[in-house]
Amino acid sequence: MKILYARKTRNLKKIKARRFLFRAGYALGKKINSRPLMRFFSRQYFKVNALGSGILVKYIAKELLLYFVVCFTFFFVVFFVNQILLLAETILKKRVPLGSVIKLITYCLPAIIAQSAPFATLVGFLMCLGRLVTDNELLIFRASGQKYSLIFKSVLAMGMLISIFSFIMNDYFLPLGTINYNRMRRQIITSNPAIELESMSIKRMNDSIFVIGKVNGTMVSDLVFFDTGNDGNARVIVAKNSEIRKSSQDGVLMKLDMKNPIVMMMKNIQSGSYDTLSSENLSLSIFEDSIISSSGGVSPREMTSWDLRKKIKSVRNDDTVSPKIKNTYKLEYNKKFSIPFGSIFFAILAFPLSLIFGRKDGQTLGLIFGIILSVLYWAATIIGQMFGVKGGYNGFWMMWTPNLVLGFLGILLYLRLRRK
Repeated sequence: MKILYARKTRNLKKIKARRFLFRAGYALGKKINSRPLMRFFSRQYFKVNALGSGILVKYIAKELLLYFVVCFTFFFVVFFVNQILLLAETILKKRVPLGSVIKLITYCLPAIIAQSAPFATLVGFLMCLGRLVTDNELLIFRASGQKYSLIFKSVLAMGMLISIFSFIMNDYFLPLGTINYNRMRRQIITSNPAIELESMSIKRMNDSIFVIGKVNGTMVSDLVFFDTGNDGNARVIVAKNSEIRKSSQDGVLMKLDMKNPIVMMMKNIQSGSYDTLSSENLSLSIFEDSIISSSGGVSPREMTSWDLRKKIKSVRNDDTVSPKIKNTYKLEYNKKFSIPFGSIFFAILAFPLSLIFGRKDGQTLGLIFGIILSVLYWAATIIGQMFGVKGGYNGFWMMWTPNLVLGFLGILLYLRLRRK
């Protein structure tokens, strides 16, 4: 510590000596009326001041990075534990091999990292800048002649670096992880189809619904199956006992061999009219695309931004593709940019916000405000996706509106600070 302090002291003394030397040279040039000499020493003097500003920028950047890493670790653990709990609900309790579970968790890491970075930027920057305000460090910077813009540039630069890192995870590693995750999950279900059926539960599969009784190994009791055909007619199948079997057919995950089933078929155009039939045995095939979405192709989540852009261009004038699907591709494309680059908008908001509330215990208030804003941003993003996918609203505005609101609010607060 003493060595580091002595080194910084020597550097400051060197800067002061050079400033004195260049001021003396400028005064000499002015005295002898030598404009080239005055121009030379003035340039050198400004370079020394820029060097001092560079030290300040590095100091702020290091503090921001430290707080970001701490908050990133916090959010990473939160989302990581949440992912493990989701896997525990669907995979772990079915006694899936440990190696497969570890692979599934590994394939989820890019999504967790990409999701954690923007929230860590907001909370970390608010805590860091709030501490600087509480400790009067920003007041000292201002008293020494430094402008808000210099500190703001450091905040923006760190926000940009974090956004680039998050974008790489979101655009390349996330699709790669999603593809491997779906492939591994498909292998697990194929090897043990009973994983997807849980005792005393209701399972939705696209247009079908399973009401499941008790599951014991490969045997299922009191199974009720609701289905709607392409013609719009409803179908209900009830079986007291059923057996789950593996399938060797491509695209089929499992088969259900039902014993003494009763089938009821209701016509959509005739209210109260239905047909019934019964048999000793009935085999029901469960296809991959009813459980794992887009198993026959590549889903938008499995594409990079470049692939999505090409896909959007290819289906733009294709009348066979519904507007809802086109908007889904557009929404996913904008999502690949809006979420990772949300760190920049969080950084824009964090700087003026921390100066406003950071005078008293800014670090604690930064943590509180950061978590509240993170929850609101997360909720706005989820709602935007729901309106975009189910409601068909414009994917660009659904994904970018939260960022634009944060950016507008941050710039407005920053301009008010500069007027003071």
